[in-house]
Amino acid sequence: MASTIPIVTLLIVLLSCHAANAQLSPNFYASSCPNLQTIVRNAMSRAVNRETRIGASILRLFFHDCFVNGCDGSILLDDTATFTGEKNAVPNRNSARGFDVIDTIKTNVEAACRATVSCADISALAARDGVALVSG
Repeated sequence: MASTIPIVTLLIVLLSCHAANAQLSPNFYASSCPNLQTIVRNAMSRAVNRETRIGASILRLFFHDCFVNGCDGSILLDDTATFTGEKNAVPNRNSARGFDVIDTIKTNVEAACRATVSCADISALAARDGVALVSG
């Protein structure tokens, strides 16, 4: 038993070192979708010009998506016959807003970079730009 402790410790250290190399990158989509940030920023600019409050609403939408199980875009999913999502859950009903803005951005991104950018990443960029556009 005592001889397995150093082996387990070594495995934990090696796995920890590997995980440390998996860093986020602000340039992740630089080659696969080079216009992504411009597309998101332009759509958010139009949305904020129509209604300033939407910047805060998108940030809130992003927060509620990330709050429980991480940022996965699950709050954006519509209910189906076999699936009840977060979008219309009691805490979000008549409260979370901005879905149409994210849908518009996703449509624009899909036109430029089909099946490349996740809805969760679009929400994160939209929240960032929404806050910046209202000088938050």
